Amino acid sequence: MKSVAVQPIVDITPFTILDFSGYLACIVWFAKCNMRCPYCYNRHIVLGNGVIGTDELLRFLHTRIGRLEGVVLSGGECTLYPDLPELCRKIKEFGFKVKIDTNGTCPDRLKTLVEMALIDFVSLDFKSPPLFFKTVTHSGMYDKVLQSLRLLIRSDINFEVRTTVHTALLDENAVNDMIDILSNEGYNGVYYLQNYFDTENSLGNMQNNPRRLNRKLLTDKIRVEFRN
Repeated sequence: MKSVAVQPIVDITPFTILDFSGYLACIVWFAKCNMRCPYCYNRHIVLGNGVIGTDELLRFLHTRIGRLEGVVLSGGECTLYPDLPELCRKIKEFGFKVKIDTNGTCPDRLKTLVEMALIDFVSLDFKSPPLFFKTVTHSGMYDKVLQSLRLLIRSDINFEVRTTVHTALLDENAVNDMIDILSNEGYNGVYYLQNYFDTENSLGNMQNNPRRLNRKLLTDKIRVEFRN
């Protein structure tokens, strides 16, 4: 596991209507990640250090009581932050809903957040089927992700599963493998696919998608929607 920055937060986006469906929210960007996905556009977050402490975040949130409804904890990988449960507790004391964006590699911390009712929604990034997982993430933590998926399926929490697709890394067969895994595990929500867009600053200096997925070649075992 990569080291966690002393000041854990890189930036705060003060307002979003897109990242927490149904709620006016802000986004908190945590420094550091334990994956190195080549299409990741948050190079400065993954490789850089935080500059904002949680006390400063809480002061900011106090000024947004009655103005915002939710807080999105993202990154980087927010579940690497060891005091995340306590931070979520304080955020919820302000009356905010809490969403986390996670790669699923810290299932024990996720379990704590779920069991203590400290979060309201989870976006789980399902990066790849096991065959390509190390290539896509530069990590060997597929089993951890599967643990997190199973935990969420068994829980009562609202969550979604999503995958960023660059067809040089994931083709229709790979996506169908992921659909099969989700179906076999009992996932009955929407599986969201989002096409990679070139930002000229990705971790792996990825170019634009060579082509888009052919939707007609995707299995219909679960509901699939494209976000772009």
